[in-house]
Amino acid sequence: MSQLSDYRLLSFDVYGTLVDWEGGILAAFQPSLDKGNAHFTREHLLTVYHELEHAQQAQTPDMPYSQLLTTIHPRWTERLGLPQPSEEESRQFGESIGNWPAFPDTVDALKRLAKKYKLVVLSNVDRASFAKTNAGSLQGFPFDLIITAQDVGSYKPDLRNFEYMLKAVKEKFDIEPAQVLQTAQSQFHDHHPARKMGLKSVWIERPGATMGNLSETIYDWRFDTLGEMADAVEKGL
Repeated sequence: MSQLSDYRLLSFDVYGTLVDWEGGILAAFQPSLDKGNAHFTREHLLTVYHELEHAQQAQTPDMPYSQLLTTIHPRWTERLGLPQPSEEESRQFGESIGNWPAFPDTVDALKRLAKKYKLVVLSNVDRASFAKTNAGSLQGFPFDLIITAQDVGSYKPDLRNFEYMLKAVKEKFDIEPAQVLQTAQSQFHDHHPARKMGLKSVWIERPGATMGNLSETIYDWRFDTLGEMADAVEKGL
């Protein structure tokens, strides 16, 4: 049985794992709900959003994520029977990514994990949006390598994103796939495709998370938070 200490590199999903993707999206959408004086359950809002996002990513795999959010914003309001937003309101929604908050344990856990592993970003956003997040709620954390969907030209769960990452870490760090741990919340975007690639994975099952859940869960280790994972690594579990 392998141990966490056997690996050399963590490949991170960011939004949902390090950053509160769901909370950030809902906060950015709140003006549309207020405008329509509407109330929906968190789960319903996120389920509809996730359907729209996935469909748009499949349709336009090379569209930068902030533009993709801008594009699906009016469709989201339409699906919910809310007033049609202005172009400016949709643009503001798309630009909200840089304001989404990191989970409270994230930055400290990254600092602790960096003592043991190379830390790589494998994110579905665009370069500019990630740069805003990194400078903002991630407090300028110095990742060893940053790979976005914009760099690859496709969105996870497309296996091309994982192939791109594995090729890059081999070239840059001489690290083999067997030494990589995909570390993420989303079963849909990360764990299932990682398994298809033969990668081991750590499920950061953020309590209450809705998007990216699947009935079949795949993982080799599981923690509620990244902080708990860092604790386990430090204890040598």
